[in-house]
Amino acid sequence: MFVGITNTPRDYAWGSTSTMAALLGTVPSGRPEAELWLGAHHGSPSRLADGGGSLADVVDGHLPFLLKVLAAASPLSLQAHPTTAQAEAGYLAENAAGIPLESPARNYKDSSAKPELIYALSDEFRALCGFRPVTETRALLQPVAGDERIAPLLDRLLDDSSVRDTFAWLISRGEGVDELIAALIESSAGADDDAWDTVRRLAGAFPGDPGIAISLLMHTAVLRPGEALYLPAGNIHAYLEGVGIELMAASDNVLRGGLTPKHVDVPELLKVLDFRPLPLPYLEPERPQPGVAVYRPGAPDFVLTVIAPDAAADGVAVPLRGPAIALCTSGAVSLSGFELQRGQAVYVADEPSVAVSGDGTVFVASVG
Repeated sequence: MFVGITNTPRDYAWGSTSTMAALLGTVPSGRPEAELWLGAHHGSPSRLADGGGSLADVVDGHLPFLLKVLAAASPLSLQAHPTTAQAEAGYLAENAAGIPLESPARNYKDSSAKPELIYALSDEFRALCGFRPVTETRALLQPVAGDERIAPLLDRLLDDSSVRDTFAWLISRGEGVDELIAALIESSAGADDDAWDTVRRLAGAFPGDPGIAISLLMHTAVLRPGEALYLPAGNIHAYLEGVGIELMAASDNVLRGGLTPKHVDVPELLKVLDFRPLPLPYLEPERPQPGVAVYRPGAPDFVLTVIAPDAAADGVAVPLRGPAIALCTSGAVSLSGFELQRGQAVYVADEPSVAVSGDGTVFVASVG
């Protein structure tokens, strides 16, 4: 079964007014176009291209993954997502407390985990992702260690085991944090490093926010086209700028940690975060044939297959273990006879595989 689907981009304030339209060949709306949701999630279920209703009706309200086109012109909030066990416990606890699902104070909108991957499309896709070793942050701050306003951070940030307490001090805006943020912004002027560049970007978007200081505890990733990150439960992250394809489990559970006017639940966030210093979580693809990249994070909810035009010209068979959504971002392709032009998408079900041919670029999201 092949069902054409479409949707309207969500106009979050951080979205770009031009880059999503440029990618998909659509007419800009004049408003920020931040995320195009392709899936059955109740927040913005895809519409059937023939005008016959919603994809949520076709799949009976459930699809295990959500595919998005993301176009960020300014930073998103610092955030992390829970494990399944944490989500189940938090969802039940907030239900028992009588917190409405639509309440801005609600952390858990469902009982599911929300692992996700991001695949870069723009020349640069910038993101904050995970905590880095304390030695790297201390080395970055060493040239400005003489500033007495920065000393409280260095006094706390002694080794990797001190990251949790340091983060809690920063996010709670403890004594000396406001002065620290001001000093870091001053120190970033003219500094030639991705981490200091991030400080400048965040200071421009969220003046005085503790996330400015927290960013120095984290990796700044600068992805090139075709590079991807996998963000499991507990990973603190924030997309800063760029266009990409995002694929995630179909959940809406977000614990925010700054760079936002929205609700920040510090105690719950501290329960969810993984404070271990880890390398940047690059997700290397499998390459079953030239021009085909398969990003398989090991999560049962999703896998992403990317087919380049040269591979499509030769023909590619994509095996499926369940339902899938395909999006064409350039040229034109046929999926087992179903035609897709640039900017068009299709829902696929009850097919063991799809045969892709043509001269376009295709992203296929399917069950892992």
